[in-house]
Amino acid sequence: MKTEEVDFLIIGSGVAGLRAAIELAPYGDVLVVTKDKPSESSTEYAQGGIAAVISDEDTVGIHLEDTLKAGDGLCNEEAVRTLVEEGTDRIMELISWGAEFDKEGLKLSLTLEAAHSRRRILHAKGDSTGKELERVLLNKTRSLASVRKYPFAITMDLIVHGNECHGAYVLKDAEVIALRAKATILTTGGAGQLFSRTTNPLVATGDGMAIAFRAGALLEDMEFVQFHPTSLYSPTAPQFLLSESMRGEGAVLLNICQERFMAAYHPMAELAPRDVVSRAIISEMVKTNSNHVYLDLRHMDKNFVKTRFPGIYGTCLHYDVDITEDLIPVSPAAHYIMGGVKTDLEGRTNLTGLYAAGEVACTGVHGANRLASNSLLEGLVYGARAGTAARHTAVLSRQSPEFTFSPSSIDGSEEIRRTLRKIMWEKTGIIRCGCSLEEARTSLAPYDHIIGKDYLLRHELELKNMLTVARIIIEAASRRKGSVGAHYRSDFKERGENWREHTLLDNGSFRFEGV
Repeated sequence: MKTEEVDFLIIGSGVAGLRAAIELAPYGDVLVVTKDKPSESSTEYAQGGIAAVISDEDTVGIHLEDTLKAGDGLCNEEAVRTLVEEGTDRIMELISWGAEFDKEGLKLSLTLEAAHSRRRILHAKGDSTGKELERVLLNKTRSLASVRKYPFAITMDLIVHGNECHGAYVLKDAEVIALRAKATILTTGGAGQLFSRTTNPLVATGDGMAIAFRAGALLEDMEFVQFHPTSLYSPTAPQFLLSESMRGEGAVLLNICQERFMAAYHPMAELAPRDVVSRAIISEMVKTNSNHVYLDLRHMDKNFVKTRFPGIYGTCLHYDVDITEDLIPVSPAAHYIMGGVKTDLEGRTNLTGLYAAGEVACTGVHGANRLASNSLLEGLVYGARAGTAARHTAVLSRQSPEFTFSPSSIDGSEEIRRTLRKIMWEKTGIIRCGCSLEEARTSLAPYDHIIGKDYLLRHELELKNMLTVARIIIEAASRRKGSVGAHYRSDFKERGENWREHTLLDNGSFRFEGV
């Protein structure tokens, strides 16, 4: 087995990973490992924008309050305060590096999204904010000689001695490589691919959460999965995200009978928190025996719509939907996981030398339900913080990595993957109950043996990770006997006695039967 040593190892190349790499660049050699090309991450697909206090009509306190309200009582207030206080500086930093946010005249153009009480969402090229951030951060890292990219390499497991992380084992070109590092930062993104309907890219298979769990890191609040209310619904089209900012600019929701319905569910109507809107859509679909509702922009100025949402307009037109003239069929899809690897405000986990930032991590910023457009900001703020903390870590082990490996193979892996995604969508999705969670657990139990084996193919490693994270989500959702934020149980509609408690799991507190 080949061994390489680096000062700092970053696993994942989205906004959090790249921002951490920039922070670490002056202090040693930085290796950014990604299982696909460096630009392939959820960052690239983020349309709506990035929230920050920019306007004179906005304050840190108001942004803080909006975030806490959306989080439904489970946010870590200190983490949120850190986010909103440092967010403006991170935005100004991006602009100094060449970020081109949309403007109205000489001023930055700010829009409104669900559950925000002020216009504070910056956007780029209308609806391509994530791509712009990815462009700027990739260009910045290219200018730093100490930062190297390691593409098309999937991380198999972390190198752990006792309670210390010393790097990771990765698979690249069918070869296992031990990457030993003083500090390792997980920035692998989310796990949307566990569900049959998702806005996430194919790479979002929960890898970071799974490898952290196997290493003994704590995972927190994994039951809180956010479902975006509006993804394109069409048999011939992908599950394409239709940005929250469309409703912020005036788009409305109609049921299959072409009746507005959101005002009956929440006083903020279309601008209610995402969990409320998603459940309202599901309720209307059940009432009308339909598989979608409509998003309606027909009353809006056509030129404004085309200019404000050029990417969405072009993509929908490709699938024969003109968003300026047609009703757009939409339904919810898995979008973001609020839980993840438990960290402090510096990105530290319970394993020395292991850090996490971005969607893979759980700082408590999002609580039970993420406020729209806070995710990119979190990646910037906490990616930088994790980088700052990691540079002070020096736990490079002089021991030779101990690696016992017995490669296996999985028969029918694609069929198992489809079955897993269908089960997760139907049994652990927007509305859950004890019976559905038990059905999901029972249905996935025959695949538990996959979780305990080793593999040398990317799709098999992904399936192992997906099964691991799926079982963790089911377990966490089963333990929370109440409904808070994005976690809604039809058999426990009230919050429950212990609703303020956070669900913590590691491989000591929760084990898979037969593994």
